[in-house]
Amino acid sequence: MDDKKKPKKEEKKNDDLKEVEVEGLKAKVVEFEDNWKRAVADYRNLEKRVEEGRRDMILFSNKELLLRLLPSFDMLFMAEKHIEDEGLKITVKGLNDALNEVGVERVETKEKQFDPQTMECVESVNEGDTVIEELRPGFLLNGKLLRPAMVKVGRD
Repeated sequence: MDDKKKPKKEEKKNDDLKEVEVEGLKAKVVEFEDNWKRAVADYRNLEKRVEEGRRDMILFSNKELLLRLLPSFDMLFMAEKHIEDEGLKITVKGLNDALNEVGVERVETKEKQFDPQTMECVESVNEGDTVIEELRPGFLLNGKLLRPAMVKVGRD
């Protein structure tokens, strides 16, 4: 009879060991699954960041070129204010249209409240905060500031 009890104890011990081993394996499976899910989420986030970076690079790739050209554009805009010439007006309109096509738009300043996010005040008159004169136009490139407008602020 003693021989019969021993195998049962050993079987019980083996069953307990197997159960512990199974529980350990289940815990490992859960851990691996969590790690896999985290890795997939990280990869998807990386894909999104890369795509955003690529999109921004395309949208803002012309920034340096535009910044170099703006002083020449300023001269044309200034000339248009002082010279009554139909050819010059057509040229400036064409230039504005071309800039708009590539995502460049002028910062609106005429009779607007001074906005330090898009404007630079170079002179203040009569302690007001309304733009009374635009000295140099400012521009946005795809909604982000390319160059602030230089303005004179005050009270009309």
